[in-house]
Amino acid sequence: MNDLLDRREVRIRKMFDGIAPSYDLLNHLLSLNIDKAWRKRVTRMVPLTTGPLLDLCTGTGDLAFEYDKVCGGSLRIVAADFSGEMLVHAIRKSKRRGSHPRIPFIQADAQQLPFPSNEFEVAAVAFGLRNVTDTDRGLQEMVRVTRPGGKVAVLEFSRPRHWFLGRAYRAYFRYLLPMVGQLFSRSGEKAYRYLPASVMEFPDGEALAERMRAAGLHDVQFTPFTFGIATLYVGTK
Repeated sequence: MNDLLDRREVRIRKMFDGIAPSYDLLNHLLSLNIDKAWRKRVTRMVPLTTGPLLDLCTGTGDLAFEYDKVCGGSLRIVAADFSGEMLVHAIRKSKRRGSHPRIPFIQADAQQLPFPSNEFEVAAVAFGLRNVTDTDRGLQEMVRVTRPGGKVAVLEFSRPRHWFLGRAYRAYFRYLLPMVGQLFSRSGEKAYRYLPASVMEFPDGEALAERMRAAGLHDVQFTPFTFGIATLYVGTK
């Protein structure tokens, strides 16, 4: 096994627990704040009408907070993550934003969700699916907890196809991101070497869309964001 791309549960939990204090700063710094616009776009393209919504691999809660803002706090939103330290920071943010305890933050494994089947109008994950040890099992669980006719949405990094942008992107991911990330996070698990490497090996485009279809979704569509740096995949149960 490539140690850098080791996605065993114990390693992933330890890695994200370790970078939780610097996670928000580095997310926004290393994406030049574009990640905020991407999440807003998800709420427009996959609207919540009656709820509830599951934000899986929520991290520090940004997608859950964006949906809560758009809905004016009127619809039920549940956030879940594998990392307890990430959830500590998410709850602190929720208290500052005035959404606590309206949004529950639950520690849960994406491969075995503690929710009944057919529960959510939308099950969404932003930049977390590639960190689930068994991608297909994670997708199957998202489908299971989504009600018939509901949506499963996956926002994930992808690889730009343009010849110049693709090269610049790979150089940024290979050199600048790991250097800055390690400088700020001091990650003992080399998280900011793992994160770009995981993007480069994770299926994107039609390959990920096909995995979603195999998990039980139909009418799977995907839309590139910002020249293909990220892509939103949406399927219907």
